[in-house]
Amino acid sequence: MTNNLPKINFKIFTLFPELFPGPLAYSIIGNALEHGLWQYQAINIRDYASDQRKTVDDTVYGGSAGMILKPEVVANALEQNLKNNSSPIYYLSARGKVFNQSLARQIALQSQVNFLCARYEGIDQRVLDEFAIEEISLGDFILSGGEIACMAMIDAILRNIDGILGCNESLTQESFGNSDTDDYRYLLEYPHYTKPSLWRNRQVPEILLSGHHQNIANWRKEQAEEFTKKNRPDLYQQYCLLKNNKK
Repeated sequence: MTNNLPKINFKIFTLFPELFPGPLAYSIIGNALEHGLWQYQAINIRDYASDQRKTVDDTVYGGSAGMILKPEVVANALEQNLKNNSSPIYYLSARGKVFNQSLARQIALQSQVNFLCARYEGIDQRVLDEFAIEEISLGDFILSGGEIACMAMIDAILRNIDGILGCNESLTQESFGNSDTDDYRYLLEYPHYTKPSLWRNRQVPEILLSGHHQNIANWRKEQAEEFTKKNRPDLYQQYCLLKNNKK
């Protein structure tokens, strides 16, 4: 461990703190955690239940399947861990604003970020209103809880912080780019190849073996455009609009 102060701190409110750090303990992100470039605290919501049985949920008013996390339990967890703290709180929710690269960059500017992970049928709406919690979603599908989505978002956020990745260029040329001025804004990443140059009668494109950097850059850009047009026409349309506005 180094003596450097962490660049960002995550507080994760969950019923399953043992799930963390999970995959975030490995590879580049795990190495950054080990060296103190970021830190996290997984807070067990159940610890803030007041009854002997540590009850955290109850039935839904109006009738519905499933159970809802009780407002006083979640509020106690938030208030006791976020005293005099104005850092944003994000609730992982299928109905929230869809998380994307732009939001990852925005959140990465914060020194502390708080995630609220629910289970069952969610959280009493009054908690979300009381604490002005923003709802965000990983995508148009349903998970059993917010923890997996939270880990994915933390990974994406950390990749936008200086010092986490070894090479900033790799960030700017990834899918979606890394700023509004990047050539790869709205584009998916181009294909990659390694040795051997011939594998099962499949040859690495000759241009990548040419050593001509500008031609390689042009080829990669063309490939990124083709992949985006095929797999994400919605993004390709935005890319074309941005490209035309630059002319």
